[in-house]
Amino acid sequence: RLKRSATAVANRCLEAPRSEVVVEERAMVDLYREAEKAATLPLSVLILGETGVGKEVLARHVHDRSPRASRPFVAINCAALSASLIESELFGHERGAYTGAFASQVGLLEAASGGTVFLDEVGELPLAVQVKLLRVLEDRRIQRVGGRASLALDLRFVAATNRDLDAAVADGSFRADLLYRLNGFVLNIPPLRERLSELVPMAIEFM
Repeated sequence: RLKRSATAVANRCLEAPRSEVVVEERAMVDLYREAEKAATLPLSVLILGETGVGKEVLARHVHDRSPRASRPFVAINCAALSASLIESELFGHERGAYTGAFASQVGLLEAASGGTVFLDEVGELPLAVQVKLLRVLEDRRIQRVGGRASLALDLRFVAATNRDLDAAVADGSFRADLLYRLNGFVLNIPPLRERLSELVPMAIEFM
């Protein structure tokens, strides 16, 4: 039965144009319809799901279906940013802002202006940075480290996490006001074990 199923899916894949993602399960079809709806709205999007379920793929899908599709998509892994340089990486810095800052540098948020910034593992941001990110979400302006000028940004925020942010708010490790700003539209990706009908088409796509 599995062989017949694989053959049927293979034939269907050969007949249809290649897509960027395998969507077979009813829950995933509904999710991607919701994502396309979210793409048209001027809201921040929060993507929830376990590690490896394709949160960045969905974030790119939202960007590509949005009016900002021709503008930058900048993905930032919040968990991978150096704790000592995280503010400089996000907001940029001016020359002489700290030891080793020999020239001014544009931050990742500024580089994404006009497009979409994807904050992956947003639940890992330190509280001090959460405060500054909240101000960016509220005012759409940033200030480089060591700078005095305030720079206007035109940004769409898409954030993702595998953490329970409500629990993080309860234990004080994540700000409630920041969560309120990020979850304008919530997309929850089910794990692969709950969408087994996609296993065969995924295997074919990878091959």
